[in-house]
Amino acid sequence: MSDETVETVETLRFNPNNATTATVERVRATDGTTRVVKRLRRAGTVTESLAHWRSSAEPSDWNSWIREADVYGDTRFSASLRGTGLGLPGADVVRHGDTIDLRLEDVDGTAGPDFSLDDHVAVASGLGRWPARPLEPMPEWASRGFLRAYATSRPADYTLVDDDAAWDQPLIRDTWPSGLRDGWQRLLQRQDDLFAVMERLPRTLCHLDAWVANVIRRPSGEVVLVDWAFAGDGAVGEDLGNYLPDAVFDLFWPAERLAELEAACWPAYLGGLREAGWTGSERDARLGLVASCVKYIWLLPLLLGAAGGANHSAYHRPAEPEHLFRQRGLALAHRVGWADEAFALLG
Repeated sequence: MSDETVETVETLRFNPNNATTATVERVRATDGTTRVVKRLRRAGTVTESLAHWRSSAEPSDWNSWIREADVYGDTRFSASLRGTGLGLPGADVVRHGDTIDLRLEDVDGTAGPDFSLDDHVAVASGLGRWPARPLEPMPEWASRGFLRAYATSRPADYTLVDDDAAWDQPLIRDTWPSGLRDGWQRLLQRQDDLFAVMERLPRTLCHLDAWVANVIRRPSGEVVLVDWAFAGDGAVGEDLGNYLPDAVFDLFWPAERLAELEAACWPAYLGGLREAGWTGSERDARLGLVASCVKYIWLLPLLLGAAGGANHSAYHRPAEPEHLFRQRGLALAHRVGWADEAFALLG
């Protein structure tokens, strides 16, 4: 799609804080066809960026600027998705010196925010089938050490977890469930145990940003996963552990139905693993799911610090404060439940 054929350009929602991503746009040509064009920027070319979203030229870094271009150009990787129920969008990778354009298929289907419970179950099944046959050797572009590096680089004032005044803010006091403070303190006290177990569980190639905004289901039933920027080494269970609560954090699924979502998706994930030939233990897969809660150790203190602000948002869109904090409080409490389950499994 050349510039001469472009009729309209629509800016799509993305994370503008990440130095890697310049723009994400839906481009409509004069013949009516559309593409989603994502522009990546070479590491070091963005002079002003938040430290925790700085990009890297190191292939194994969790925020390698070029990874997603390498993913779409890796035929061995795309072949590994066949038969799993998961797929990639069609893609052309166009390099321009300090930028790369990913010219992606504008996938026809149901977007993740509009998924039914059955659609989420299909995602879980695919996320199970795929890691059952890990790609060996791991691709050179794969991230290493994502979970610990990402979680510990997020800015948050952890002293607020022990601050009575922070918990007495009306938006916190009136919306968050009882027991959350004690539960988060337990999670923080044993975070090193959770990181350690996530790093020694059975390894596989993971998406590492699997969530509702990154999935589209084709009419054929195939689930297309987009935004492979973090993909790399991870634990069995880790992708589903991100997918479930993230649906609530950004208001794409009601927190009151999070337990229902997990009850439907966990057996589907485990069934996908078994169907594809995985012979590991159910305990390890379950531990990968629940111990992944450590990824968001920073979120509760961040929300405590933001509760007094005038404006609140969910995935870069304005949100009604009480509803947002109530939903996130319930999702955080669910993560505490996962942490306690992980501690019990660890003994």
